[in-house]
Amino acid sequence: MVVQRSVAQVMTAPVISVGPDTPLQEAVQLMSSHHISGLPVVAADGVLVGELTEQELMVRESGFDAGPYVLLLDSVIYLRNPLGWDKEVHQVLGNTVGELMGSHPHSCGPELSLSQAARLLHDRRTQRLVVVDADQRPVGVLTRGDVVRALAESA
Repeated sequence: MVVQRSVAQVMTAPVISVGPDTPLQEAVQLMSSHHISGLPVVAADGVLVGELTEQELMVRESGFDAGPYVLLLDSVIYLRNPLGWDKEVHQVLGNTVGELMGSHPHSCGPELSLSQAARLLHDRRTQRLVVVDADQRPVGVLTRGDVVRALAESA
């Protein structure tokens, strides 16, 4: 039964990853050629530091939106906090993975049960979990598709 399986038994390995200094176009080519929707981002020492997903790429391609504003006596008053614009501007103008990546990747350990991992995928509304060892180095990736395939195998 699927519930009794661990993430390590179902995850995809080895991990295809990139570094923060990887050119964005190179990362996009990797995603396209391997038919994957996200890449773990690892530091020089191999530790997981972020994740590049299709979502960040969509933000980049859709452009920067300053949000709603009103004009009052020749002044622009923004109705959205401009402090949050910094990240969006970097996403739109970024040329490296580090400038675009999400810095809070979703991860889990390989010993986690598949049912617990499925709950994490659902609760966090994410497509994948980067499976990391005790040193926070990626050892695999578990996707929603992996969970569905495991369910099909047990039926």
